[in-house]
Amino acid sequence: MAIPHAFGRSSRWSVGLEEELFVLDAATLEPHPVPDYVLDGTRLKGELFASVVELNTPICADADEAVPELARLRHEARRRAAPGGLTLAASGTWPTAVSEEQPVTRDDGYLRFVEYAGSAARRQYCSGLHVHVGVANPDECLERLEAVLPWLPVLLAASANSPYVAGAETGLASTRAELLQLLPRSGAPPVFAAYADWERFAESLVALGLADQITRIWWDIRPHPRYGTLEIRMPDQPTRLAATAALAALARALVASAPPAERPADRGVYAQNRWAALRFGAAAKLIHPDGGRLSAVHDLLVELGDRLEVDAGPLVGLDQAAEQLESGRRDGLRALGERLVALTYDGL
Repeated sequence: MAIPHAFGRSSRWSVGLEEELFVLDAATLEPHPVPDYVLDGTRLKGELFASVVELNTPICADADEAVPELARLRHEARRRAAPGGLTLAASGTWPTAVSEEQPVTRDDGYLRFVEYAGSAARRQYCSGLHVHVGVANPDECLERLEAVLPWLPVLLAASANSPYVAGAETGLASTRAELLQLLPRSGAPPVFAAYADWERFAESLVALGLADQITRIWWDIRPHPRYGTLEIRMPDQPTRLAATAALAALARALVASAPPAERPADRGVYAQNRWAALRFGAAAKLIHPDGGRLSAVHDLLVELGDRLEVDAGPLVGLDQAAEQLESGRRDGLRALGERLVALTYDGL
């Protein structure tokens, strides 16, 4: 049976954004469960961990329309949290948090997932930016997935923003990307010859009891039939909203401008580039998608910006992981936490 879908119901290349923010005690800057009064179940939702809130924009024409919605949601989430002595911060990991000590949201689906995935699930205290791009039909969704996939490590490298876990440097620019790799059905999707093959795979997971719904797939990019989108899940959660805006615009342009792939993307090259991006972030050298050379992230961003006619300027030279490390080494993790909170709301 075909999975019901909404492809083609929104305008082609429309955008929806999801951000995941940490909820913190304003005095200690340690994670704190989000009270129910902060959530509305639509634009402000709970997540796997009780101290994370997900911000969801409505369907927007493009990133320029979606980002002001995110600014409003960041402001609204802070306003709702403040009376309880709470604040929020955007980062790929929270520098001092011990993942295994964080309470899980009391939701049947989440609890079953944690029971199934065990320690891999309990280590997922990390946050990302998800960019949904509307596509015309299921076949176009899968075609664009293959065309976009080789460029996703560039988005990871440019967004890397999680160099700390449990109060210690991990040696990675994006620890989040390594943590996600622990999950079943993570990283690059398998090669599917047709959308119907993806449908059969997703439905089999539910039929076999391996997932309670088809969204229990944590690939870096995936079809999302309920929204009618191709969902790019690669970037770390940016702290500054300007970085979110640039990543969202670049992701949309990649989907909209990518010519149909002549063959499936090389998963071996992808794995190497994904690893280099999570290890070195903005300083990584990646195998160019043409396969013939190594390229600096800076050069790849400039190339993409020029080719796609998107302003990649806010990402060129940005190194959020290095900024966190510099602040943490110089001023300590308490000061780093204060800085991340301030930058989350800078300019709102």
